Amino acid sequence: MADSPILVTREDRIAVITLNRPQDGNRWTRDMLAAFEPVVEALHKDEETQVVIIRGAGDEYFSWGAFDPAIRGAMDKQEIVDFVLRGSRLRDSLELLPQIVIAALNGKARGNGVELALACDMRYTSDRATISFPEADMGGIPGGGGPARLPAVVGHARALELLCTGREVGADEMVRIGFALAAYPHARLMDEVMQVARTIAAKGPIAVRGAKRISQARLGPGLAEARRMSDLLRAKLEWTHDVDEAITAHREGRTPRFTGR
Repeated sequence: MADSPILVTREDRIAVITLNRPQDGNRWTRDMLAAFEPVVEALHKDEETQVVIIRGAGDEYFSWGAFDPAIRGAMDKQEIVDFVLRGSRLRDSLELLPQIVIAALNGKARGNGVELALACDMRYTSDRATISFPEADMGGIPGGGGPARLPAVVGHARALELLCTGREVGADEMVRIGFALAAYPHARLMDEVMQVARTIAAKGPIAVRGAKRISQARLGPGLAEARRMSDLLRAKLEWTHDVDEAITAHREGRTPRFTGR
């Protein structure tokens, strides 16, 4: 349905998943998460689909993340933790899909939006797109697996720099640091990504799925431990003074004064 937060279209052995809330920056909400979960669950059992593409609706945002201080301040702490960890499990499940999963970053991605792209096997970007992790500005840790996955993509030092500064990265730099495989003019992005998907989908399914399983096995043990630590630290974070201070500072229109407590 056109008003669903998640749309799924198909071309032969390719499924395209669209985050469908452009009026809200394709923000990662509970409704979007609830609509996304059964799609991923079904793909685990889908032997026909060989490539999955994830994109955002509209021309401005891939996904504007999940939280800002106003949204966080309107939810109680356990609600926030439950939502974050549920989203983490969805990204873990997405990463383990047997199909090749490609993120087509058609616009800005922040926080959870970047973490969604990191759970994909490949990333291509529009020349308009940017990525950033704003969580440190709010005294937080990215809770959707970003700190666990980003070092394997861009390297340890660069990952820490992006996570700890929260700076915005443009399309050319995404390619240069290895986050994205290529950047294309905005109008051509989906055509280019679909061409890659068609090429992969035409190959032998046993070969493609086998290659993915082997490459995941190489990264699996370290990633599993990092993901466990991520969930543990992110859950504890919600009850810290720094998180409360970030929300209070936002309400009062001032810079947070973090204490590390």
